[in-house]
Amino acid sequence: DLAISVLIAFLWLVSTFVWAKALADIKVSTGASIIPGIQSCKAPGTACNFLSVTSMGILNVSVVFGLLNMILWAGNVWLIYKDTNLHN
Repeated sequence: DLAISVLIAFLWLVSTFVWAKALADIKVSTGASIIPGIQSCKAPGTACNFLSVTSMGILNVSVVFGLLNMILWAGNVWLIYKDTNLHN
C-alpha cells in the first residue's frame, strides 16, 4: 500500500535525523569541553587532563547508512506510486 510505504519512508527519515542529533549530543557530552564542569576537577591542587575519546567513526557510518536506507525507501515509494492508478 502506498500510504504505508510513504509513512515508513517518512519515519525512517525522521529517525535518521534524530539519531544524527543524538550522535552529535554524545560527541559533545564526551568531549574535552566537559572537564570544566566536573566538580572534582575544580578542587585545589587537582589537574584534569583530557587524553582522548574512542573513535566514533562507525557511528557516523550508521547515520550515513540510515540516510541511504531512507533514499532506498523513497525510491520504492516512487516505484509503487508509478504502478498505481494515481499516476497517469
